[in-house]
Amino acid sequence: MTMPNPLILFGAFDRHNFGDLLLAQVAAALLPGRELHCAGLAERDLRHWDGFAVRALPELLAELAPRPPDLLHVGGEILDCSAWQAAVMLLAPEQAQAVIAYLAPRAAEREDWIKSRTGGALAPYVASPVRLPGLRRTAFAGVGGVGLAQAPEGLRAEVLAALRAASFVSVRDRITLATLAQAGIMARLLPDPAVLVAHLFGRQIRQRAEAGEPAVCQAAFPSGYLALQLGPEFADDACLDALAAQLQALLAATGMGLVLFCAGLAPWHDNPATLQRLAARLPALPLRLMESARLWDICALIAGSRACVASSLHARIVATAFGLPRLSLVPPGASGQSRKLAAYLDSWELPGLPTCVLPAGLADALLQALAADVGALQRQAQSLSAACRAGLASLGLAEGFSGPDRDP
Repeated sequence: MTMPNPLILFGAFDRHNFGDLLLAQVAAALLPGRELHCAGLAERDLRHWDGFAVRALPELLAELAPRPPDLLHVGGEILDCSAWQAAVMLLAPEQAQAVIAYLAPRAAEREDWIKSRTGGALAPYVASPVRLPGLRRTAFAGVGGVGLAQAPEGLRAEVLAALRAASFVSVRDRITLATLAQAGIMARLLPDPAVLVAHLFGRQIRQRAEAGEPAVCQAAFPSGYLALQLGPEFADDACLDALAAQLQALLAATGMGLVLFCAGLAPWHDNPATLQRLAARLPALPLRLMESARLWDICALIAGSRACVASSLHARIVATAFGLPRLSLVPPGASGQSRKLAAYLDSWELPGLPTCVLPAGLADALLQALAADVGALQRQAQSLSAACRAGLASLGLAEGFSGPDRDP
């Protein structure tokens, strides 16, 4: 019997971001029995955070050269992620601001630094046999690229060429789907693979909820708690003041406690100091800050909550997968994160359920979400999980990629 070629899971899980770590776990669970290797742009060990030991893609390809591997892009908003964004997010959080400030006025030095970190690709989290001849075949599972149509021409051309060379492409929102269709690329619309978290890991998450900080939070708030996460775009005083006022009204009306958590510690992601500043505005409220940023602790915290409010798309998706009330926070003014949230929720959220809200509208919107029919929330969770499983199965993901064999 011929053994399948090695399969590389490729994504931005070489740094701490909740969604990327979760997507890697989902992809690995969907492919039992395959020889799997996890790769990113840098060699990093994320096992402390419940991630994987990740290899840098070029070095991994060199090692696997006698057996050309297939490569699966495991999801995330990778199609419009620039080399500059990718390079900065690989920095240690304490380095990021100093490096950005130093490179900002030094264009030539900045370009050299970016190339040294990302290998010269304009869209470094998009791989192709055209650019990396050591690859056999590539595929894309539930990826996003809401900003691809507005991306610089060179980046857009590089991404479209990689998509055309892939065995299959599935995307998670209708805006990305339309962008690819305009370029003549036929993609499949599927829910983000993280909708499978309860189906694949429900027992493991329930076990994690019985120990550590998730268990402490359950015990501290017998009437239940709201799980709340904030990205860096909410760090200004005006946003925090508005959130504090809304939370005071909301918790008084519901009797819930409040647990604040981080969903990503990489640069341009969450900062625990923002949560501490919010907590300082709420001295009289029943409140805890979860220190753990481990993947399964975050999942257990969300799954055990009465509701989840987050600027993180994947925090919301986990709440959706467990059939819970959820709400997405967006800051005043347009942002890439707001567009990503709106694109995904417009594609998949239950009709009539609140989607995105400004800080000043949090209390009313969450009360509306809490009033949603529990059965409808559970049916939506099951429907999204079934749609994702059926879609991935039809693409032949578990058996090996469908489409032409692209041996180098």
